[in-house]
Amino acid sequence: MRQLLYISTAAPGAGIDIGEILAISMRNNRREGVTGLLWTDAHRFLQVLEGPEEAVQGVLGRIKIDARHRGIVVLQDRTIAVREFGAWEMARRGPGDTADAFDGRMRQYLAGASPSVRGTFEGLIAARRAA
Repeated sequence: MRQLLYISTAAPGAGIDIGEILAISMRNNRREGVTGLLWTDAHRFLQVLEGPEEAVQGVLGRIKIDARHRGIVVLQDRTIAVREFGAWEMARRGPGDTADAFDGRMRQYLAGASPSVRGTFEGLIAARRAA
């Protein structure tokens, strides 16, 4: 099984509809057996994908040609024996969420992740909180 971690930035004027991305991604990922975690603030996307080699590569291929993304950087690409994320999730801070509540949810999502994956997400979250 393959696990891939990438970061990207929303293209200027891309008109990101997080609800639409969530609905389409959940449907596609479920069909292809891909799980993981996507953190977004609608400007940056940090996502870990895991599943069959071909399926993960297919998802990344679609992301690379999606005009809403730019600056896609693969941070980690490795083989794993078992999934670290049992179900695909979309993590984003809603309008009524406090920073502490959102960070608590993220810690729950990341509880079973490898130290490198967890550290990457926690680093971005800390940077966003400091900004």
